[in-house]
Amino acid sequence: MVVSRAEQRAVTRQALLAEGRRRFAADGYHRVVLAEVARAAGVTKGAAYHHFDSKAGLFRATVRQVQQELGERVASAAERHEDLWEQLRAGCRAFLAAGTDPAVRRILLVDAPAVLGWDEWRALDEESSARHLTEALTALAEAGVIDDQPVEPLARLLSGALNETALWIARGGDPQAAEQALDRLLAGLRTSA
Repeated sequence: MVVSRAEQRAVTRQALLAEGRRRFAADGYHRVVLAEVARAAGVTKGAAYHHFDSKAGLFRATVRQVQQELGERVASAAERHEDLWEQLRAGCRAFLAAGTDPAVRRILLVDAPAVLGWDEWRALDEESSARHLTEALTALAEAGVIDDQPVEPLARLLSGALNETALWIARGGDPQAAEQALDRLLAGLRTSA
């Protein structure tokens, strides 16, 4: 079987991403050495630099991959429900549950804001899970389930609370207590009608 150059590049890139992800999750950004990632992935250091330019480039691509997967998990959990309110609850719960995933905890919640900077980290978050939160809140406001209000500040408040709580869970906090607190917080958003 003949493998094209494009297929080989894709395989090499994926191997580097997989090994980078494993090491960033286990060791943290500052302890990872790109040459060691390349060696463990079975490629040359030059191939690693060709695909990612630097350790920061590999980390950025890893963050993007983990963010995208998390956004898909959140959306999948929400889509299992017909009711808009239950979609919001399920999506938020899925995000909190992700705090037990070492890659999410270390890569997204601990290292990404510090390594990439707040603005870049927020932009990546907006492309994935934060976008789903904004869409859910917009749909709830349009349906009259929550009061009509500017959605962006509400989404940012909830996103910040979810990020902090996922990190708290990752550090040993009680997931059940977090879910109960989440339900009480969300209940305060519902209209009285």
